[in-house]
Amino acid sequence: MSPQAPRHVMGEGGQRSLTERRKEALRFEIACAALRLFTSQGVVATTGEQIAQVVGVSSRTLWRHFPSKESCVLPLLGAGLDFVVERLRHWPTDVSLLEFFAETCRRGDLPAAAPAILDLIRMTSTEPALRAVWLQAHDDALPVLTELLAERSGADAGDLRVAVHAATLNGALRAAMEEFARKYAQIPNTSDASSAPGASGAPGDEIAACLDVALRAAAEGLPY
Repeated sequence: MSPQAPRHVMGEGGQRSLTERRKEALRFEIACAALRLFTSQGVVATTGEQIAQVVGVSSRTLWRHFPSKESCVLPLLGAGLDFVVERLRHWPTDVSLLEFFAETCRRGDLPAAAPAILDLIRMTSTEPALRAVWLQAHDDALPVLTELLAERSGADAGDLRVAVHAATLNGALRAAMEEFARKYAQIPNTSDASSAPGASGAPGDEIAACLDVALRAAAEGLPY
């Protein structure tokens, strides 16, 4: 999905402070620079110093925001999850999860996926360090999904059933994006994969098809 800024930390009155906005913007700029370097010259050949130089910050500043060069892309790998979480905050109480996402897809509310981010997701299957960052993005989203499902069901967020439901939804979202990234690699692409994230990319209806299959499989439970 098209990259968005990561989940916000709000100040008084629900507004982000100027310091948080600047921090968020810098992290996002670093992530975009890392993505361009990873896709153009490979992960191994890219250094943290190179990423910092592209952004115009010191290496010390970069390492203050991210513990490793691979983790620099975390804001981008988490962007799709942030989008889904934000949509779920508007999930009507009288509509099932499958119906809600089906309606979201029918309205065309799912954004297109930037080709470079799909390249990045594919790289997580061959680059263990990037894989760890991809899984971290989902791990970071899990407590938020758990709270949303707990609030909707009226159960406690510590309830094991709620935890399992949240983990199932989280896994379905990850599997859907990985499947779509794999399929998109076989689709003729007229966009430059090394272009800035957010460029016109894969259509939302193609993502929706993978999402629908994954959520339906999750809703089936364990038929074994």
